Amino acid sequence: MASSTVTSAQPDRPPRPNLAFRRLRGKRSPAEFAAAVRRAAREIGERVSCDARYVGRVEAGEIRCPNYAYERVFLHMFPGRTLTDLGFAPRSSVRGRRARTAEDALPAHLGGSPHASCETRGVAEPYELQGQGPHAPSEPCDTQDPYNTHDDNEESDVLRRAFMTSGATVAAASLGPLGLALDAAAAGRPVRRAGAGDAGALEEAVRRIRLLDDRHGADGLYRRATAPLRTAYALLDAGATRQATADRLYSGAGELAISVGWLAHDSGRFDDARSHYAEALATARVTGDPGLEAHAFCNMAFLARDAGRPREAVRAAQAAQRAARPLGSARLMSLLALREAGGWAGLADRVGCEQALARAQAFFGRGASDADPEWMSFYGEAELEGLEAQCWSTLGDWPRAARHARRAAESQDPHFTRNLALYTAELADDLARGGRPDEAAGAGLRVLDLLGEVQSSRIHTMLAGTARVLLPHRRASGVSAFLERHASLPRTA
Repeated sequence: MASSTVTSAQPDRPPRPNLAFRRLRGKRSPAEFAAAVRRAAREIGERVSCDARYVGRVEAGEIRCPNYAYERVFLHMFPGRTLTDLGFAPRSSVRGRRARTAEDALPAHLGGSPHASCETRGVAEPYELQGQGPHAPSEPCDTQDPYNTHDDNEESDVLRRAFMTSGATVAAASLGPLGLALDAAAAGRPVRRAGAGDAGALEEAVRRIRLLDDRHGADGLYRRATAPLRTAYALLDAGATRQATADRLYSGAGELAISVGWLAHDSGRFDDARSHYAEALATARVTGDPGLEAHAFCNMAFLARDAGRPREAVRAAQAAQRAARPLGSARLMSLLALREAGGWAGLADRVGCEQALARAQAFFGRGASDADPEWMSFYGEAELEGLEAQCWSTLGDWPRAARHARRAAESQDPHFTRNLALYTAELADDLARGGRPDEAAGAGLRVLDLLGEVQSSRIHTMLAGTARVLLPHRRASGVSAFLERHASLPRTA
């Protein structure tokens, strides 16, 4: 593990507090106000992950101008007011006078101004990686919002195709903030002590990986995502200017290790995934971070289940629950109970599986809270149904598995193509094994329609299994069309 030496440094010039925004919060706590922001976002169909920390950053003046999603929410909450009335700087004052490239977005030792805020650095969005898109690349970003500035209707098919055709190159561009620091480390040049800007860049890399995976799957991302991870640990070796920054770096490096591990996991590289998850767990243990420990054990349980080690999956899920219990997140406990249920299903223990599923449903029913970790943004009703479907499938109860898989696919936001394809592939397989070949073929064809936007070895493997099950039924309605289209797919490495 990397070590970090914390030394004192002269603080950066503090930003100007946003007193107008603080007055609008009134007597509500930051957490209460953040909850109100999320409710307002749902009212107008926006997606923001506002929390107390985000509210604090706004009030401290760290966010000079919100991204477009937050702007719409704030103006909905306070009708008749402008951004200036809310204490923000005009958007034109933080966008700059020219379109900026990804290199312009870097801190000083990475190629940019050391005091530039996220809003003025102009970090490119996942679909603006080549200077394209509805907004200029220098558009202000908000690192607290994993969905950032894009609405569903703003993502053009041209940009989506651009990602898929350029694959790893575009992914590399999207993970660029730490790239030049990596080059310095690789060349044997010393990397200076990390500051808050480095920690922010690291946290943003984690968010970008998660967003790109949600949209497109892991294949093509994994190899490129390992570079920011190496950089993260190089920064830890170099030390940090402050203890608070060191803590953020350790937490960010651990979360990044988990994200890179998941990319390896989803693309079938189980040994690599196990190594990355173990690295994250070691980081959590060194720093005494129960949230990171719970996350690492959660993913280790999932990996153990997929790798055919169900008893290890149960133990890892139970360890995750012990670590997570003091955190106060019912949604996290629900997900971890599902991880345990998957292990019991792999052991063919129906009673243990049903008990864990019941706990998962009960915890989920308590609703979301401010204690829910940011990385759990994927976990909603669709994921709950999808994971339960996998449990019943493992136990061989195909009709029950198909019911849950269908609910997962129907409730999944179509914006997240990878999960929609995953749940539909699960449905196709359950229907095929349950003796409903025509319906299975229909679901399989829907998955094939989505593969132009998704790169996931997991989904390809599931479809291959479904095709094998359907082969004896190739004369059935629709089955031949599915088998022919599946056979024409390019082989994955």
